[in-house]
Amino acid sequence: MPLNTQNTVLKVTAGLPKQFPRDSKPQIAFSGRSNVGKSSLINTLLGRKSLARVSSSPGKTITINFYEVDKKLYLVDLPGYGFAKRSPEDKKKWSALTDGYFTDNANIDRLQAVIQLIDSRVGPTADDEMMMSFMREAQIPFIIVATKTDKLNATEKKNNLEAIAAHPLADGVDVIAFSSLKNVGKDELWRAILSYVRV
Repeated sequence: MPLNTQNTVLKVTAGLPKQFPRDSKPQIAFSGRSNVGKSSLINTLLGRKSLARVSSSPGKTITINFYEVDKKLYLVDLPGYGFAKRSPEDKKKWSALTDGYFTDNANIDRLQAVIQLIDSRVGPTADDEMMMSFMREAQIPFIIVATKTDKLNATEKKNNLEAIAAHPLADGVDVIAFSSLKNVGKDELWRAILSYVRV
């Protein structure tokens, strides 16, 4: 792998679009529900235990975190969506910030792909479908990562992954089975990421 993932820092924590980095590094964004396992996945990808904070209160933090990997690439952690207990004010703030990343971002052309996380036990929710529809309409490439596959038995895993892959919005999209607990899918996801970026 041409990246030293141990050389990763949290470069920017942005609460407003004007705080997004302006340099030319390629970006890979991570999108998903608040409790889908996004922070755990990022930590697993980077071989770190707690670089991305795993919150005990899903949806608590409303920022976009830019992790600079080996001074060559940004992994962009978008705030989780679909958390029912979030206040209307917080939901509005989440929408404005996430929308700002895609529509009010001077460097949106540096976004190479989005990693769309879907809970393998649940399948695509209405919020997941809305996000995938948006990316299709905006012609943003995305990869689906089915998380928490360790919580399924072999038959459930096979059936659920096939159901996700058969979803109309997943047509032609790679679906990668992932488990942070068992370190499954890490290499496959890195290969997919690096197919979109030159570092």
